[in-house]
Amino acid sequence: MNNTGLHLQNFASWKKLKGAYMQRFETVFGTQKPVIAMVHLGALPGTPLHDKERGLVGLVEAARADLAALQSAGVDAIMFGNENDRPYEFSVDTASTATMAYVIGQLRDQITVPFGVNVLWDPRSTIALAAATGAAFCREIFTGTYASDMGYWAPDAGSAMRYRKQLGRDDLFMLYNVSAEFADSLDRRPLPDRARSAVFSSVPDAVLVSGQITGEAAKMEDLEAVKMVLPDIPVLANTGVKHDTVAEVMRVANGCIVGSSLKVDGDTWNAVDPDRARDFMDRAKAAR
Repeated sequence: MNNTGLHLQNFASWKKLKGAYMQRFETVFGTQKPVIAMVHLGALPGTPLHDKERGLVGLVEAARADLAALQSAGVDAIMFGNENDRPYEFSVDTASTATMAYVIGQLRDQITVPFGVNVLWDPRSTIALAAATGAAFCREIFTGTYASDMGYWAPDAGSAMRYRKQLGRDDLFMLYNVSAEFADSLDRRPLPDRARSAVFSSVPDAVLVSGQITGEAAKMEDLEAVKMVLPDIPVLANTGVKHDTVAEVMRVANGCIVGSSLKVDGDTWNAVDPDRARDFMDRAKAAR
């Protein structure tokens, strides 16, 4: 085969691979542009903000109410996270992961949409929780180096992906956040270059673009720039999508993850507001 034929063969194989990214994405979420809604668990046992009086029963009941409101609003998927475990850690206590598994287990028969997990900011614990609960997907910071509110941050994608293999979860859909919240990247390459590199070196299933903190929007120029260099890889807005911006976000991105906007008064730490959640989904569905 001459060089031209080999080049065309390689190109055809690459196009097939890129098409597989989108196909798997739609298979997992059931739509081309999903809205993944957050169930923010209350502060877990052992963390500074944990409410001992409400205990495990309180954690389960609050999560149950948020889950019901979000599913009633028609979200495409749910993600359970421990956003209330401030200040965050890079290696969480075993009790945190175990408690999250317990809460999800108590709700498992009530979950009617695909669900995922995120244990901030611990990739291995996130994957362990996904394996324990049967989650379809997970989200984390798996790559990069950062100066953060929690100190020097250097996640290890190699260790995380090997751990996924060890636990028999090759099917676990991996959402890679490439612009960390509460942190500044020490890698001075432009964000699109870091995103391209993460896809090449770490093989995520989708890429997430975030704002600086929870509930703060990613810059549209960042979202557009990453999507431009990854046209055949799912790219989602990870934070700060609002009712009045969801249409613009959906124009560029392959979906979004939303939490704060669906809460009472749009406050991250409040319960889900069923009316706000329904209104958001009406707008998201109209936009896509």
